[in-house]
Amino acid sequence: MMRRLRGTGVSSGIAIGRIHVLAAKHDEVQRYVVKDADAEIARFRRAQDRALQQLKQLRDKAAKDFGEGKAELFDTHQLMLRDPDYLESVEGLISSSKVNAEYAVHSTAEQFAAMFRAMDSSYMQARAADVRDVSSRVIDILQAPAEADGQQEADAQPQGEPYILAAQDLDPSETVQLDRSKVLAFVTAEGSANSHTSILARSMGLPAIVGIGDELNEDFDGVYAIVDGSQGELLLDPDAETLHEYQSSQQRIEEHRRLLQELKGKPTVSSSGQRIRLYANIANPEEVDNVLANDAEGIGLFRSEFLYLESEDFPTEEFQFNAYKQVAQKMGDRLIVIRTLDIGADKQVAYFGLDKEDNPALGYRAIRICLTQPEIFKVQLRALLRASAFGNIAIMLPMITSVDEVRRSKAIIEEVKTELRAQDIEFNEGIQLGIMVETPASVVMAPELAKEVDFFSIGTNDLTQYTLACDRQNQKLHQFADPHSPAVLRMIEMTVTAAHKAGIWCGICGELGADLTLTDTYLRIGVDELSVSAPMILPLRGVIRGR
Repeated sequence: MMRRLRGTGVSSGIAIGRIHVLAAKHDEVQRYVVKDADAEIARFRRAQDRALQQLKQLRDKAAKDFGEGKAELFDTHQLMLRDPDYLESVEGLISSSKVNAEYAVHSTAEQFAAMFRAMDSSYMQARAADVRDVSSRVIDILQAPAEADGQQEADAQPQGEPYILAAQDLDPSETVQLDRSKVLAFVTAEGSANSHTSILARSMGLPAIVGIGDELNEDFDGVYAIVDGSQGELLLDPDAETLHEYQSSQQRIEEHRRLLQELKGKPTVSSSGQRIRLYANIANPEEVDNVLANDAEGIGLFRSEFLYLESEDFPTEEFQFNAYKQVAQKMGDRLIVIRTLDIGADKQVAYFGLDKEDNPALGYRAIRICLTQPEIFKVQLRALLRASAFGNIAIMLPMITSVDEVRRSKAIIEEVKTELRAQDIEFNEGIQLGIMVETPASVVMAPELAKEVDFFSIGTNDLTQYTLACDRQNQKLHQFADPHSPAVLRMIEMTVTAAHKAGIWCGICGELGADLTLTDTYLRIGVDELSVSAPMILPLRGVIRGR
């Protein structure tokens, strides 16, 4: 009898085949007393060195298969394994408690993972899986025979027909080593949409579901199943009618992909002659290759805060300059809209030293940090302006609620420009400046704000949150936080109207921009630009050209 299990779909698509269940690892790590703590520490360090060698090999493989952006994950893993606090914890346990290295590593991993899971940021919470992955690798080496090469994950994959891989969870290192010619999809009992494993699944083009729960177990091995990555559904023992329905859907998806490839290089113009520019959202320079592969006309949102989130201290001017310059040079003359740091709310960074807030979404964040700590803001602005000499960069300010905030920001930008001129450092004197419209205040003040800037970009995620007074991090409010609310759509239309009256352009860079059910609405109200995830560029182009 057919069973239907639900989880979180993290990579779309349909896969049909038999399930192979990957055996769980390290259910328990034995603790025992060692006589010579120094010898045990030396044993741990040998395992650490070997793990670092393996991570370097994985980095090379990831760079070859997925590009430098995804490969940097394993740079992060190497940094974790060299982290002084991590090493001090492992070696301290061995020294003080005379415990075996495996137990010390396992205990440290659980401690660090719990610390990450307790953080407010979903990005940082997902790092718990990374520290466990790194530690699991060291434990494997400590427990394996001396001649083992650390490739157990790859060797464990079955031969023969392609299969659906099921596991309690998948580490990023296991995911990278999957034989893509054999794996049709994967499903896991645990995991999150923000994990590196989920990101890799999307890069591989594999349908994937995480968080199915304890119902996913070893009894599923060999069971014929369907994975619907879009809906987050796993169908076990499908009946003939359901199987035929999904096989037809699978064929339609493949045909759709083929047709979309034919849209590359075509203008995004409706049948009535209305043009919308299709840009892409990115979080780091490594995503640019995917932006170009999907034929985006520019980058409408570079979330520069990820340069801060992924650093252990404030990123230097030179570090940021190189990142922005790399994107500018790759994109050529295409526009790159870089949002200044949007730290705070759900994106917390320890080294900023921000106080715990009862309501961080309404708190000290984004432009409020920049205006009250201009020394941080100026470092980023210098990097942005310097990089503007190498491409078509625009600066965008987040969380603007008043004309005064824009004018104060412009004054700081002018100070930085004056400094650069005095140092004979080149930058684009005509660089565009825009703002995010993501609060009711900025919508109401849009006619006045439009006189101060060159463009608007509507952040629909926060605009929905603030317009409807619904915390978008609160799972219980999803039924109330309706982004299709007439109030939200009216806010968007008011913003576009105000922009056009002032002679500036207006785009959308929030999740709603990729909502194909609203494309006709955007055409009707005259939205100039949509910035979406790179894989949505061609589907959107197809819809617009068909209107």
